Amino acid sequence: MCTVKAYKKFSDDRVEPVCEHFNICGGCKLQHVPYSGQLAYKQKTVYDAFTRIAKVPVGEFLPILGAPQSEYYRNKMEFAFSNKRWLLPEEIGNTSISNVEDVLGFHRPGAFDKIVDIKHCYLQGDPSNALRLGIKRMAIERDMPFFDLRVQTGMMRHVMFRTTSIGEVMVIVSFYQNDPEKIKNLLDAMIAEFPEITSLFYCINPKKNDYILDLEMVHYHGKETIEEVLRDVRFNIGPKSFFQTNSEQAGNLFNLVEEFAGLEGNENVYDLYTGIGSIALYIAHKCKQVVGIEEVGLAIEDAKRNMELNGIENAVFYAGDVRAILTKTFAEKHGKPDVLITDPPRAGMHPDVVKMLLQLEAPKIVYVSCNPATQARDLQLLHEKYDVIKVQPVDMFPHTHHVENIALLQLRS
Repeated sequence: MCTVKAYKKFSDDRVEPVCEHFNICGGCKLQHVPYSGQLAYKQKTVYDAFTRIAKVPVGEFLPILGAPQSEYYRNKMEFAFSNKRWLLPEEIGNTSISNVEDVLGFHRPGAFDKIVDIKHCYLQGDPSNALRLGIKRMAIERDMPFFDLRVQTGMMRHVMFRTTSIGEVMVIVSFYQNDPEKIKNLLDAMIAEFPEITSLFYCINPKKNDYILDLEMVHYHGKETIEEVLRDVRFNIGPKSFFQTNSEQAGNLFNLVEEFAGLEGNENVYDLYTGIGSIALYIAHKCKQVVGIEEVGLAIEDAKRNMELNGIENAVFYAGDVRAILTKTFAEKHGKPDVLITDPPRAGMHPDVVKMLLQLEAPKIVYVSCNPATQARDLQLLHEKYDVIKVQPVDMFPHTHHVENIALLQLRS
């Protein structure tokens, strides 16, 4: 891996990063670029994808929608425990400094077994930093060994914080070893010191990988879900639920989707890759029916619960591969879509799904993407029957290279 030895001259546009961990932890890689410059870079990323990959005419390139907050905008953060700290360049070779230290933070890119100890993170607002530092201190005080990923020993493994705009907080602690007495002692101390925790879970992860969504989540304290509100739609979020990581900007994104769709109240809408039904439930009040499809079964369970929570009766959800479910028979059962919304993963849509969209011939397609390159690829295929009316990038993740993009497609007559 290449490292910078010295800078001859900084760009005149460079700004001083606010975070002491900049260029070390691997996150917020654009923090040295003014936010206006970040937005210009992301706008160009989308423009280049459409002109160099899609190579289709675009009616209107709308300016990128910047995030209302460029710091403390995330509602979910995960941190890893380790008994090995990543050494800073100036510490390497100093025999008086050891990397054997209990730390809690982020995996250093390229160093799977070492953690950058985080003092203050600017990604998630209060009480995230206080919780992280407090839990670290409590575990050390209780002689609970931090995880050693290389030799697979220790007890403290991971912690996740989920917060909502209405002040609810979920904490999920992952332990490598199941020591009921020590776990209870730590969790009780957390509840006593941090009464703002509204939902507390833990799990035991004895596996070699860090993935926890296949594990049993033990509900220890408070509510089983936390609640988020976008406009007038309420979402119950559990420990395994997927939810947009930037709640405020997600609401703005959904508003744009609704605007692009041009709903008047009598439309039949399909929502592909619906997740927990976030967009489907958000727009349900503006259409006759919305039909959502999502591969992850747990997400569809969340969608149905949130549909009931909001008293929405004009939505229906299916769990399964979009490629397998979206067929002519499915369309005959639910009616031809007047508007089709699709929000696929980074890989974009499977070619068979694109072919089915060309057969369905929905008058409008609203394509939401977290990867403009694969979106452009798919739009090149859809150009057989569709024109791209307008495109609008949305910045969901300031200080990173990631950019969301919305495209409105119209069926040619």
